[in-house]
Order: sequence, then structure tokens, then C-alpha cells
Amino acid sequence: MGIYKSLEGKRVVVTGGASGIGLATAKRFLEEGSRVAIIDINEDALKSVISRYPNMLGVKADVGNPDEVRNAFEKIDAAMGGVDILIANAGISIRRSFLEMSYEEWRRVINVNLDGAFLTAKEAIKRMERQRYGVVLFTASTNGLDGHPFYANYNASKAGVILLAKTLALEFAPWLRVNAVCPGYVLTPMQKAEYTPEMLNKVNSLIPANRHAKPEEVASLFAFLASDEAKYITGSIITIDGGETAGPYVYNFIDRITIREKESL
Repeated sequence: MGIYKSLEGKRVVVTGGASGIGLATAKRFLEEGSRVAIIDINEDALKSVISRYPNMLGVKADVGNPDEVRNAFEKIDAAMGGVDILIANAGISIRRSFLEMSYEEWRRVINVNLDGAFLTAKEAIKRMERQRYGVVLFTASTNGLDGHPFYANYNASKAGVILLAKTLALEFAPWLRVNAVCPGYVLTPMQKAEYTPEMLNKVNSLIPANRHAKPEEVASLFAFLASDEAKYITGSIITIDGGETAGPYVYNFIDRITIREKESL
């Protein structure tokens, strides 16, 4: 079992829970003795996860669709009787220069990353309000703190998530705690799809920790923040980035390599 006694028996919902940070987080809460439901749009990935972790509830839903989110939480109600902790983690990324980015690409990223955070938090908090207890944790990003070229939609969505977290922390204090976690470079399937091995190695060489984070390391932070060990932490933005945001040199490097790639097209 895990190390946080206060998480035992807690009803936890993780969006985007069938892969990457979401899956690592769902597994961590299972280890802590929590009851876990994951929401994901990828039905095949959901089935694969549930086949390996049959004590985990899997619900298919697009977090950017209000009706699907409402139905998903009703299924979770039927299975678990409510929600104590929400990890609003679902997110997508489309790497494109600003002028080449279509409105459809802009809207899709905003819809999943920001609208999805809004919709899932709203459903969770309505349930938490009845019990006057809850924890909402958002997966934001260091991309929401500083500009990154070729990610205008993603950057804007994550900046929105950060201010959403701060706002909810104020609106629902003192009984609800809300925080945003800002990972830097994490070695997830999404990251591997967008960066070549050469780019990954170059980025690693300039991160002070000299590597990407493991999804399990982000999951450990979520577990701590959801536990009673962190009960005085709310309205906070917590980075987990290996020192990336301690200085500007990583960004300058990424700017250079992305601009060179653009010029070579």
C-alpha cells in the first residue's frame, strides 16, 4: 500500500487516465488504497487498462463535450457514490506555427485542455459541495507560464487552466482545495510523438536535471497534494520541471531549434 493514510478509500477521478501522466496517477492512487475511476476518449486504451487493473473503473467520454462529461460522472456516481478528488489531466497538443494553425486546431486544443478542465471540475465540485469536502488538481504546464513557439493553442489553454485553478481556490475556500501542477518535459507518448530522438536528447542536455521527468514522478506529486499532508496548500501553482524554469536558457535553445526547423521547410 501507499504512504498517505488519508487517501485510503477516497473516491478519485482521473481524466485522460488511460495513458501517460494520467495512467501513472491512477495507478498511484490505487496503490494508496483509493477507489479510482478514469475517464478517457480512447476506448481501446481504456479496455487495455481495465483488463490489467480490473478494480479500476473506466468510462469513455470526450471531456470537451458537456453531455458526455455529465453522463460520465453519473456512471461514476452509480459505481462509487460520488467524488472526493479530481485530477483534471486530459490534454492534447498540436505543434504548428501560429499562421499555419487552423481555427479548428486552435479550438480542438482549447476545447480539450481548457473546456475539459472547466466541465469536469464543475461536475466534480457540484458533488463535492454537497459533502463540503474535496480536492481538485489540474494538470497545467510550464507552457502556461512562458511562451513557447509553435504551441500558441496549447500555451493559451494551459495559462487558462492556471488561472482557473486560482479562481476556484478562492471561490470555494475553505472547504475545497484547488491547485495546478505544471510539469515541464515529461516522457509521455504525446511527447515522443512530437519530438524526434535527437530533439529529446538536446532538450535533456539543457535541463538542469539532465533528463525528462517520468510520469510516475508527476503522479507522486499529485498523491501528495491530494493527501492531508498538503491540506494547507491551495491556490498554488507547483512546477515539477527539473529546474527548467529556473532560468531562460532552455527556452532560448528550443526557440533556436524550432526556428531553424521552420526555416528549413
